[in-house]
Amino acid sequence: MAGVREGNLEAPKRRPIDWQNPEFYAKDSLYAELERVFDICHGCRRCVSLCDSFPTLFDLVDESSTLEVDGVDKADYRKVVEQCYLCDLCAETKCPYLPPHEWAVDFPHLMLRAKAYRYQTGDTKWRDRLITTTDPVFKTLSTPGIGQLANAVINSPAMRTAIDKTIGLNPKAPMPKFHTRTLSRRLGEQHDVATPAQSTDRTRGKVAIFVTCYGEHNEPEVVEDMVAVLNHNGIAVRLLQDARCCGMPKLELGDLKAVEKLKDANLPIFLEAIDAGYDLMSPIPSCVLMYKQEVPLMFPNDANVARVKAAFFDPFEYLMLRHRAGLVKTDFSQKLGTIAYHVACHQRVQNIGMKTRDFMQLIPGTEVATIERCSGHDGTYALKSETYEKAMKIARPVITRVEQSAPDHYGSDCPMAGRMIQHGLEMKGSSAHAEHPLTLVRRAYGI
Repeated sequence: MAGVREGNLEAPKRRPIDWQNPEFYAKDSLYAELERVFDICHGCRRCVSLCDSFPTLFDLVDESSTLEVDGVDKADYRKVVEQCYLCDLCAETKCPYLPPHEWAVDFPHLMLRAKAYRYQTGDTKWRDRLITTTDPVFKTLSTPGIGQLANAVINSPAMRTAIDKTIGLNPKAPMPKFHTRTLSRRLGEQHDVATPAQSTDRTRGKVAIFVTCYGEHNEPEVVEDMVAVLNHNGIAVRLLQDARCCGMPKLELGDLKAVEKLKDANLPIFLEAIDAGYDLMSPIPSCVLMYKQEVPLMFPNDANVARVKAAFFDPFEYLMLRHRAGLVKTDFSQKLGTIAYHVACHQRVQNIGMKTRDFMQLIPGTEVATIERCSGHDGTYALKSETYEKAMKIARPVITRVEQSAPDHYGSDCPMAGRMIQHGLEMKGSSAHAEHPLTLVRRAYGI
């Protein structure tokens, strides 16, 4: 180890995901790399307060015969992998050994490799394959007649217990509501403004919204608020029709071929919008991250993927860029008071800064307190019978912070994180609802 640097002061640089190389799925090389990285993590332990992967790993080491990684049964490595939900916080906010450091530790992408190996070898539950197939499942559950039944089942303790026993979804887990009046039944495709688009050095002044499965079926009102805020600021909006899931659920499952198919379905829709002069945006941080980071790392030599990456924005990243150019209205008519704002993990790792907080602080009479901890929802993690309690443990510090601050409003850019926080507060007797920052900004504008 002589001459090896301790830590790293250079900007981190994630390496491409070599998922199309057969060696990516070779068991021996995979397990050798797991042992190498686990040994580095064991010697560091900086990430112990993040997800349960790290306490699981360190317990395995500390309970082994050698008190080192070489004493851990390799069959138990899967226990570490199962607790990773690819939030990326360890890599982007904690790890000093991410490339370009010579140790080249990228824990989330190593976990992704292990998940992909398990998926390829058939070592996944049918439940997980089902609940990550969001397009057909969500569309079915939002069908008139079926949607009302689905929501009734979600709210029935007896039915939830039966689902727990048959499918493995925890009966206490916070489930989303399915709207039969979906976004596409509420809003048309085009939402123009009276004034011509004004461009800046990075934005073009017209936005095509990738509404996502969640925005279409579960919280369409958030997309309605987004359209209203953008239109109020002179930004024409197009809602992208026929787009598929972003692929994040399949990525977390390790089904990388499915991610490729979803990318192939979405790219022509995105590129057509870019060619028509639109920037791209999504209300869900995970969906933005997929096209800003994960898909580009899976397809590093695809010029069309690079074009989409360059055109994709977080909503408040976009608004702050426009504000810096003097193109955002600050004619707020209503103060919001105190806001407990949870910073979503998949927004934090975009490395754009706290643009949501910065924008809300433009509103007179508004004070924003940020919470930079995981909400515990983490895709499907909080829904599963075997990980719900772990998810609640992860969420507890966030829930406590919101409860103790007694804010006028609370919420997150991630609607699922907001729902998880609300779930925890409801268990303590609170009736306050989580509100998306776009909803709060629309209210402040009085529109």
